[in-house]
Amino acid sequence: MTVTVEIARDSTAQLLEGVNRLLPQLSSRAAALEMADLDRLITSSASTLFVARRDGELVGMLTLVTFVIPSGRRAWIEDVVVDEAARGSGVGGALTTAAIAEARRRGVRSVDLTSRPTRVGANALYQKLGFEQRVTNMYRYLIEE
Repeated sequence: MTVTVEIARDSTAQLLEGVNRLLPQLSSRAAALEMADLDRLITSSASTLFVARRDGELVGMLTLVTFVIPSGRRAWIEDVVVDEAARGSGVGGALTTAAIAEARRRGVRSVDLTSRPTRVGANALYQKLGFEQRVTNMYRYLIEE
C-alpha cells in the first residue's frame, strides 16, 4: 500500500469528511470543521494543509504555518495526526518530509514543532528526521471566545 502526500488545494466534501474523522484522534477538544472552516484553512496564505492518502483514503494530515519575523522567515508544524490504523507505516514521516521540503522551497530558516513527551513514537520520528530538541519554556495564553 503506497502512501501519497499532497497539498490540499480544494475544499471538497470528501476532504472535509476525512479531516473531521481525524480531528478527534488529534484532540478530544477539537470541534468538527464546517466547509467554510476548511476553505479558510486551504486558502490562507499563512497555512498549508498536507494530506496523506493510502488507497485513496485520508490517513493523515499536517499543517505547515509560515511567517516572517524580524529574524527571518520561519515555519511551524502543527496538528500532525495519523489515523490509528496507519500509525507506524511511514505516514507521519512522509507528511513531515513533505512539509520540510515546502518550507525549504519557501526560503524558511527553521521549522519548529512541539510534541508531548508521551508521544514516544512521534518524538523518535522527529529526531530521526533531524529535528533537535530545544531547551525552552513553552507558554500558552488561552483566549476564551
